[in-house]
Amino acid sequence: MKDNPNLHHRRSIRLKGYDYTQAGEYFLTLCTQERACLFGSIQDEVVKLSEFGEIVKEEWLRTALLRPDVELDDFVIMPNHLHGILALCRGTSRRDEKSLVGAYGNTPQRGKGIPFRSPSGTVGAIIRGFKAASTKRINGLRCTPGAPVWQRNYYEHVVRSEKDLERIREYIRLNPTRWPQDEENPIKSSKVLNHAG
Repeated sequence: MKDNPNLHHRRSIRLKGYDYTQAGEYFLTLCTQERACLFGSIQDEVVKLSEFGEIVKEEWLRTALLRPDVELDDFVIMPNHLHGILALCRGTSRRDEKSLVGAYGNTPQRGKGIPFRSPSGTVGAIIRGFKAASTKRINGLRCTPGAPVWQRNYYEHVVRSEKDLERIREYIRLNPTRWPQDEENPIKSSKVLNHAG
């Protein structure tokens, strides 16, 4: 069987020439492997986290506790994906933390624990650490060592202005209310397939 070059070369999701170790805010979306709804459900437009969803929440919050240069802003864990805003601060707080409240009512977390030294200090390295920690714990509970929990890639958007940040925060906060129309919702996808067939 001949090697297919398209199979092993993924399209880069990075901005060309952008330094992902510099201070800044990033809007991130991470999806589960095959869009499996592992993290909970939406009931009356509110997220009800499963045991696996609670692990994801704990590990997301630990991201800032382990990394002194990271702050977390609004985030929401959906049945099969996570949306969140992560800031690399590089030693300075980006704004008054009291003005920020996450989608779960938590104030943003600023790193203040054991210093974590990522080899590269990039957003990608931080996300790899988060995914690895949450995957290990989830797989321990479901007795599936080595099974993928997350898709390999993730979506990122560099936040460019205060207006952009407010728009993204609103998107995150309203995400559970939009679940019936969400492209990541497998029930919506199956309805589309049924109507197309």
